[in-house]
Amino acid sequence: MQRSDPILEVKGLSVSFLQYGRGMRQQLLNVVHGLDLAVSEREIIAVVGASGSGKSLLAHAILGLLPYNAHMEGGCRFRGEPLDEARLRRLRGKEIVLVPQGVSYLDPLMCVGAQLNGGEKAPDSRRRTRESLARYGLGEEVERMYPFELSGGMARRVMIAAAVRNTPKLVIADEPTPGLNPEAARRILGHFREIADEGAGVLLITHDLEMALTVADRVAVFYAGRILEEASVADFMQEETLRHPYTRALWRAMPQNGFQPLAGAQPYAGEGQEGCLFASRCPLRSAECTKEPPVREIGNGWARCFHAGERGKADGFDSGTNFVPV
Repeated sequence: MQRSDPILEVKGLSVSFLQYGRGMRQQLLNVVHGLDLAVSEREIIAVVGASGSGKSLLAHAILGLLPYNAHMEGGCRFRGEPLDEARLRRLRGKEIVLVPQGVSYLDPLMCVGAQLNGGEKAPDSRRRTRESLARYGLGEEVERMYPFELSGGMARRVMIAAAVRNTPKLVIADEPTPGLNPEAARRILGHFREIADEGAGVLLITHDLEMALTVADRVAVFYAGRILEEASVADFMQEETLRHPYTRALWRAMPQNGFQPLAGAQPYAGEGQEGCLFASRCPLRSAECTKEPPVREIGNGWARCFHAGERGKADGFDSGTNFVPV
């Protein structure tokens, strides 16, 4: 797929929190580090990572919804212009929308129709609400229902209908399928594919690599607050075309690839680890991994690693490099 100019550009985004310990001792927790990302029209970028890696903070930072004790560096551009606080207020909920991970975002005291209409009573508003619901297989009776009367799948479809009601340019979907069976999850993700095919950019945040590969165009692999690799979905057809040791470990952990777990856990933000954050679990680690790893462009993707593209005996391969850096 040919990429157009980005709708969303994230440059050098870092998010940290000031935490108080015993007494008045303060500690700065760096949770998201130097993140670069771009989403184009008609494209789904999936940000895939384990729980606790900071993925949802990315969504909240883009939307300007970080808590009061958060500090953000870097910035975002939307359709070529800086995305500052004043512009976010104008665009949020209209051209930029969030599909949150919890159905608790629906107001339990308001029926669905009133929530989607946003207080508007004009006939055109009600028509658009009904069209949005119908698009996702929800009849007019759903307008009169309260959230507690909806099944989990229905509630998620209502949230998608609410998000796309005003034809947004950017949709941020934060873990949109938890608790759903595989068939229902595929249907929900299929709706995001439709949204992208109609011209919007979609940022899909998920822990489910297998599901993400069914709808995404590109995958950004997230680990301990950093993107370690960005690759096309085609690169995940085989392990040899993946660049970072962590991405290859994720590939081997999928059921169809042997279901091989990776020992250990990602570091906690307060541990203050220097250099490569994956080094303690990496079969290719070396002395230089205590330094900040470089970003290496390889093929149509990139990886943040001294050993990007390499194979070693500890990784289950003979030594050697399968790619020539661009």
